[in-house]
Amino acid sequence: MTDGYGFLSVLPPLIAIVFAIRTKQVYISLLFGIWFSWLIINDWNVFTGTLEAIDSLVDVFQDPGQTRTIIFSALVGALLLFIQYSKGVEGFVNKLNVLIDYFEKRQAGYSRVIVQILALLTGVLLFVETSISSLTVGTLYRPVFDKLKIPREKLAYIADSSSAPTSIIIPFNAWGAFIMGLLLAQGIDQPFSMLLSSIKYNFYPFIAIAVVFIVIVSKKDVGPMAKAEKRTKETGKLLNDTAKPLISDTITSLKPKEGIKAKAYNMIIPLATMVLMMPFFLAYTGWNEVESFTSFGNHLSQAFGKGSGSSSVLYAVISSILMAMIMYRTQGIMRANEMVDLVLKGISELMPLALLMVLAFAINHACKELGTGQFIADWSKSWLTPELLPALIFIISSVIAFSTGTSWGTFGIMMAISIPMATAHQMDPTMVIAATLGGGVFGDHCSPISDTSIISSMASASDHIDHVKTQLPYALIGGVISTILYLIMGFVVK
Repeated sequence: MTDGYGFLSVLPPLIAIVFAIRTKQVYISLLFGIWFSWLIINDWNVFTGTLEAIDSLVDVFQDPGQTRTIIFSALVGALLLFIQYSKGVEGFVNKLNVLIDYFEKRQAGYSRVIVQILALLTGVLLFVETSISSLTVGTLYRPVFDKLKIPREKLAYIADSSSAPTSIIIPFNAWGAFIMGLLLAQGIDQPFSMLLSSIKYNFYPFIAIAVVFIVIVSKKDVGPMAKAEKRTKETGKLLNDTAKPLISDTITSLKPKEGIKAKAYNMIIPLATMVLMMPFFLAYTGWNEVESFTSFGNHLSQAFGKGSGSSSVLYAVISSILMAMIMYRTQGIMRANEMVDLVLKGISELMPLALLMVLAFAINHACKELGTGQFIADWSKSWLTPELLPALIFIISSVIAFSTGTSWGTFGIMMAISIPMATAHQMDPTMVIAATLGGGVFGDHCSPISDTSIISSMASASDHIDHVKTQLPYALIGGVISTILYLIMGFVVK
């Protein structure tokens, strides 16, 4: 990684973010940011910079983890079509409608609150993986939200703000495995214990979930979300007139197969398979990585820590598709040729999402080459004080995550800086670890180039930039409160 570009290293992601927000052309904005990055790296040589920018898109697939994530994103389309075509979604919606009617009879308008709380709880319970959490919430509740005239932006907000915060609070997943690896690299002998101890100081995820709950129960929205709610209530429009949903109409409006009975389990079982197989494959991929066997429980916990998150997600979605195929073939719902056609159609319809993931990974790589994160971190070192350390670590982590669109990349950069700084300033390391993690999630929530936010928009069939705009005020509320708490705790806990 080169670290000699100074402030220039911040310009490409900053330009990409500004362009994306103003023009709503996410693909063009990311491409321009990637091209501009390699133009800087190649001393403003347009020809060489352009060629290397093209090569950087190809190089995304050299990373197995990134390739698995992209394939997972494409296969999600096949799963969505399967559960839609089999009337699994319709069956689940029918069950929810019974619940809605029950609450509607008790108190008019209360069903909107109940359904949104159910969506939030679903996202919280699916802490095993953020992509699975966002995908499941968006898929399950989109038809019901549409029926109740709740804007797609609200569904995307609930899906996004209940996924990453929960995964970082309950670290029995790939997030926990990755963070423990970073802590081990910093010489911490008991990373799991240290990670658990830091949770009490990880303010932003708790506040983010609490804000979602308060917004739902109080029925009070702010900023662009309030306008979205007003638009939907007055006109019935689930999206803005200029919106470009991050999913094809083929997936969201595919007509179920005629002549079959709608059964909720045709959706629930495939999705449950995906959720349950995630921790299984996480343990499986990490089992042989554990050096010595002491006890089954200890070996299993270490295997979770060493498992491959990207492999587990990919294997889980493939398992889910295979389960759906077996179920639908056994029931006589689909023939083999119909299944193959649906898989290919689902993959093709989600290729725009896969391309967006490629661009997000490519600009992240370009930022590493420019040293964007390292520049921001190094710039702050000289004026940090012990009392201000937790708050500033939180802010810097937020800026890095916002600029690069990746919380994991932020963790990788900042853990190597924040923990030694905590030691040097005799600050409680658990607070600094929490500030790093919370800042990464906060910045990721605010960034339009975040892969987590992209998947939330896709799962909810929402316009991506509209999702970012409507979520931003709530994320900023959580970020400001977290910063204030870190300022207070910086003077109280040393």
